[in-house]
Amino acid sequence: MKRRVSLFVTCLIDQLRPEIGRATVAVLEKAGCEVQFDARQTCCGQPAFNTGFRAEARAVARHFVEVYERAECIVVPSGSCCAMLQRLAELFPDDAELHERAERVAARTHELSSFLVRELAITDLGARFDGRVAWHHACHGLRELGLRAEARALLGKVRGLELVEPPLSDACCGFGGTFSASYPELSTAMLDPKLDKLEEAKVDAVSALDGSCLMQIQTRLARRGSKIRALHLAEILAS
Repeated sequence: MKRRVSLFVTCLIDQLRPEIGRATVAVLEKAGCEVQFDARQTCCGQPAFNTGFRAEARAVARHFVEVYERAECIVVPSGSCCAMLQRLAELFPDDAELHERAERVAARTHELSSFLVRELAITDLGARFDGRVAWHHACHGLRELGLRAEARALLGKVRGLELVEPPLSDACCGFGGTFSASYPELSTAMLDPKLDKLEEAKVDAVSALDGSCLMQIQTRLARRGSKIRALHLAEILAS
């Protein structure tokens, strides 16, 4: 029997990189899952939560719980959004019912690479990608979810792909949600040393788990005139 999976596609992917959403569906179907998409979904609440607007974050979180509480399994192609969903219950300290409902939803929520490797025990999806690819350890996935080996295990099975991990691969890209908009000079100063190392490594692409990191990296690469592509893990696994 196919595993029934509800996809939470995230705001940035929906609005700016829909191809990542399509690739995620393709990857999950390759893995033998039946993918469901609830069009009522909106946001995980992270932007409001991180900037201190807790009332607004609670409203979004309540909606998320209402949409997904009947889902058997929720998969998210974003470490940062998944990390936010794991803490939804924190937004309801004085509402025991919602706190419990949010905890149950969080327990069924998985980041894409973690779901494939830890839940399905799948690393080889028959993908092929010819080129040198650097891995970027996105902060939330690495530091909050403890994701380090999962994506590398998946990329290691991609035919034609040479996995490269240059220095600073686990350093922040400088996006940080509203941080990059509030402090653009600091954000750029954090990112440029990473990009210097990517250029030195002569990679064809850099991959990550988060659309936000990829947007930050790709935009700066383009402004520097670089030919390096920024690709989500799902885009490579779907190839």
